[in-house]
This record gives sequence, C-alpha cells and structure tokens, in this order.
Amino acid sequence: MVGIGPGGKEELTPLALSYLQQCTVIIGYKTYIDLVKSLIGEKKVVAYGMKEEQARALEAINLALSGERVVVISGGDAGVYGMSGVVLEALREKNISPRKINLTIIPGITSALKAASLLGSPLNHDFCLISLSDLLTPWEVIEKRLRHAALGDFAIALYNPQSHRRKKLRRAIEILLEYKNPATPVGIVREAGRLAEEIKLKTLAEITEEDADMRTVIIIGNSQSYFYENFIITPRGYKW
Repeated sequence: MVGIGPGGKEELTPLALSYLQQCTVIIGYKTYIDLVKSLIGEKKVVAYGMKEEQARALEAINLALSGERVVVISGGDAGVYGMSGVVLEALREKNISPRKINLTIIPGITSALKAASLLGSPLNHDFCLISLSDLLTPWEVIEKRLRHAALGDFAIALYNPQSHRRKKLRRAIEILLEYKNPATPVGIVREAGRLAEEIKLKTLAEITEEDADMRTVIIIGNSQSYFYENFIITPRGYKW
C-alpha cells in the first residue's frame, strides 16, 4: 500500500518511490496511475475506475498470493480515505493474514497537509478531517460529526466537499455557522500540488457552492484563527 501524495513526483517520499520501482504490478485508480506513469516504466499496470475499490483490493491480494510484488496506490496517504483499510478488510473477509502476503503500508502526504502548507498554518492546533461524501457514510452521521467538531472548536478540513450530483456543502456550512463565527478564516484549495492549483481565502460566511468540487479541500479555522496577509494562522498558544 503506497500513498503517492498530492500528485507531484517531488512530493512522493523516497520510500514510496522505492516501492514503485521494486514492484512487478501496480494497481490503482486510473487518475492516480497517470500521476506516476513517468516513474513506473514498463511495469504491469491494472487500472480501475471510481467505485471499484473492493475489486482493486481483491485483485491485489490474488496477485500477491500468486507471487507478484504488488503495489496498490492511493492519492495522498493510503490510510486517509485510501486503500489500506479496504485491503485489510478484504484480507479479513478472506481469512488471510496480512503477514502471509507481507503487507506493508507506506505513508504519503495527504491533501489536508498539502493544502495547509499552502495556506500558512491553519492546522497548527487540534483539528479533524471530515469527508462530506455520503456514498459510504449516512449524511446524518456526517452532520453529527460536523456539529461535534464545531462545538469542540476544532479546525476542520473538509474532504470531498461537493460533486455534480451531491450538493451538501451549503448544508455543512449552515451547520458550522450555528457554532462558529461567520468571520472564521477559511482556505479553499483546489488541485493542491498539481498544475491547476488554485487557492482562495474567504470567511466561513462567504463560502458558496461554486467554490468547491471533488478536487477541493476546504480548511476552516478555529475560534482563534486569523488572517495575516495571504495566510491563515491558527495559534498554538505561545505568549508574545
């Protein structure tokens, strides 16, 4: 399991690169495979589309059992909304020990951390990651998590904020505004670490549905966060 980071080869860790070079087969979502295509040479590639995570996991296990050195790639980190959990669950369902296939999980830079680096230090204190996708998680559960995160005054990174079919961002902001100041600083980063990278700074009350799609990460500060020039600072609590 290899997390390939936000997309740029310079942000792929040396350890992740070494596994890509040593493997015999690479499995993953087609878009992620395209991001590392220049690094994998003529290796065998098994590409899948969206919503085929379980098929990817089962194929990887079968190939590993047959003796192949398999890398399953995930964008960002394989353990943050990535493939490592799917593979481990598939192993459990098939009653196969991870040790039998020598399973190794290689971390990567996840989107929230890349986006935060572009925004300054919005996640410099306690924070949480919440996905607004309700494909696998009931929306009622997501609403509950939003409320508790806001009530706890966490900085919040929103993943999968909106798609063409799923319009949940407005409702999420309405919930957060019940607990957070409308002037709370927000950073909106689209295509973090890629050629089409785009950064916006807004307040919580200013966010609109047009600001986000599935390639966007939205980082919302806590009650102490503030703008400084074109950065967001969430103070740790040092006295100056």
